Amino acid sequence: MTPLRKTALIAGTLYLLTFASIPTLTLYGPVREPNYIAGPGPDTGVIWGGVLEMIVALACIGTAIVLHPVLKRHNEGLALGFVGIRVLEAATIIAGIVTLMSVVTLRQAGAGPEALVTGQALIALRDWTFLLGQGFLPAVNALLLGTLLYQSRLVPQILPLLGLIGAPLLVTSAAATMFGLWDQVSPASALLTIPIALWEFSLGAYLIAKGFKPSPITAGMAATNTTAPTRSADIPPGRAMPEVDNRTRDR
Repeated sequence: MTPLRKTALIAGTLYLLTFASIPTLTLYGPVREPNYIAGPGPDTGVIWGGVLEMIVALACIGTAIVLHPVLKRHNEGLALGFVGIRVLEAATIIAGIVTLMSVVTLRQAGAGPEALVTGQALIALRDWTFLLGQGFLPAVNALLLGTLLYQSRLVPQILPLLGLIGAPLLVTSAAATMFGLWDQVSPASALLTIPIALWEFSLGAYLIAKGFKPSPITAGMAATNTTAPTRSADIPPGRAMPEVDNRTRDR
């Protein structure tokens, strides 16, 4: 396995890991109940949801770090921007986890009805971090990474096109939710999110199955990783190759 193939395999695996948070749509359901803090019942599902989202946050950072050495050979500025936005996305995910775990802590501490307002405020904070962190920043990531992959032709161009088409749709969904046109979890929001989800899933699957397509970037990296034997061209002009004493060589 070549270093480039290994890079593609790791990046693809990390991209698929970013879908680990899908079960949180169900696991976080009890938290949204009005009397969750003062009510009975286990907190295991919510805690597991936080674990899954932490995996997603780390996977987000991992995708950027793993792809950066390849992407910077095409455009270092866009590649660095992709790393920065991906880290910011992970930070918002972790902030959302902290707010929900704070609600769990209040509940476990036996907070009564007087803490309902605090709990609702924390849940509202989490909703906003989710909207901006996972409803807007992925669109910026898609524009940056989609542009890099489309121009460098490291993958089939249909894949980054999905991201470039899905990015404005995701921004539209986030803006509509922000201005109250529809809820954050709604059929319209889900429909506009499909292209971005399809883009990230198909990219991860392709990198695992096929790796990077042959291109000037992959050729240059392969040449760099290849250790060539010493050639006469490597010797400075005007300096002859040292002669090897036959007796020393025979020893």
